[in-house]
Amino acid sequence: MNPTIRLDPKDNVVVARAAIPAGTPVPAENLSALQDVPAGHKLAARLIAKGEKVLKYNTVIGYATEDLPPGTWMHSHNIAFGDTDRDYRFSEDYQPADILPPEQRATFMGIVREDGRVATRNYVGVFVVGNCGATAARKIADYFDDERLADFPNIDGVVPYVHEMGCGMEMTGEPMDLLRRTIAGHIRHPNTAGALVIALGCERNNIWGFLEQEKLVVGPKLQTLVIQDAGGMADTIARGKDMIRAMLPEANKVQRVPCSAEHIKVGLQCGGSDGFSGLSANPALGVAMDLLVKNGGTAILSETSEIYGVEHTLTCRAVTPAVGQKLVDRMNWWLDYNKGRDTQINGRVSPGNNAGGLANVLEKSLGGAKKGGSSPLMEVYEYAYPVTQHGLVFMDTPGYDPVSATGQIAGGANLIAFTTGRGSCFGSVPAPTIKLASNTPMFNKMKNDMDINCGPVIDGEATLQDMGQQIFELILRTASGQKSKSEIVGMGENEFAPWPIGVLA
Repeated sequence: MNPTIRLDPKDNVVVARAAIPAGTPVPAENLSALQDVPAGHKLAARLIAKGEKVLKYNTVIGYATEDLPPGTWMHSHNIAFGDTDRDYRFSEDYQPADILPPEQRATFMGIVREDGRVATRNYVGVFVVGNCGATAARKIADYFDDERLADFPNIDGVVPYVHEMGCGMEMTGEPMDLLRRTIAGHIRHPNTAGALVIALGCERNNIWGFLEQEKLVVGPKLQTLVIQDAGGMADTIARGKDMIRAMLPEANKVQRVPCSAEHIKVGLQCGGSDGFSGLSANPALGVAMDLLVKNGGTAILSETSEIYGVEHTLTCRAVTPAVGQKLVDRMNWWLDYNKGRDTQINGRVSPGNNAGGLANVLEKSLGGAKKGGSSPLMEVYEYAYPVTQHGLVFMDTPGYDPVSATGQIAGGANLIAFTTGRGSCFGSVPAPTIKLASNTPMFNKMKNDMDINCGPVIDGEATLQDMGQQIFELILRTASGQKSKSEIVGMGENEFAPWPIGVLA
């Protein structure tokens, strides 16, 4: 098998399929490796002159820092990060998605709520408006273990949604609005059958102000508990257990029925990326998302700082120039927010990304954007706003996975698809996470965490179309109740992480 992978005829680099020792011939490129090249890293396919653009997928990922002969190991030591010219070409390539008629769409076994929304899971949540209620929330939720829920087989669990904010912040403005919107989005989520909201009582995120602003109405499925009024922590925990116990019988009264795939909303994530992520897992997930869109569903691409440099590939296929401009506006916000800071959008990727073969954010973005497939961009949302538009949409979030996925779920994502090349232990509630490995060696090392191996694409044993179909079918099974690896292990309760604007970059 050819030891390298060529992604485009115009590329001046190729990717090492596996580790290539120095001196190894690469007959397809008529060269030999001049240095040891790790798996997933790049080799110069021809002479690349100093200052010349380095092309991968016929897209600029940087500039040569010196004259680089064929066979040179190409990485951050000889690829300089730099801004690139981008023509946004707003909506010039827009083509409506080919949507199947309702009667021909794929189906899954979902839970239909009274208002017609469709759930993929059935959780009861214990929420806090501020960190002061976190201990009570955890102790109440932890009480309802598998043994105590044995009589309620249709309930997936009682989970705490705790965070570090709610006090020590301005009482009005974007940070508070975002926090409230995120919590409320999880309370309203179709996968939430009942909710208890706990407050100390004196938080800046006042519980009654929160409920009023978010138009949440207290009732049988939404209860409140204030520690200062309940008599302290011990009494709060005891009363909270009673309140959750009273919710369980009604929450258990659900059954799964056939539902159209148009009700599936998938939040797209990548973390621990490597040089193979943009070749296998990400584009294969993109194929699956094109299938989902064809069946009337929704794909939510995010992580704004991780599409930097390739945002023009989305704006050119936006449904309207106004939608494309929304994406550019959010990118400009990020560029201003990160001025002078040692952050990813300014060139430096994480040590794990770098070790995996990604030289800079331009190369990472090139692969990350492929998760969205080729469907037209239908809308752009700010963080945690309800996603109501079907098709491919974008939500503005940080690149930090827990914060990004939390925003997507608050917006209505009822499943998360997470690609990784280095390995990840991410999980989420109330929407389950499925994890896609970009390469076979990592998949074999982390079989208990990975749901599907996209490595056969790299190994030459499967096409992206084959793998995309497998992912789409796994999405349908997971939405129908099949537990993901992260659910089996019990991950997700600690990944609820609202975006603390002003802290995260």
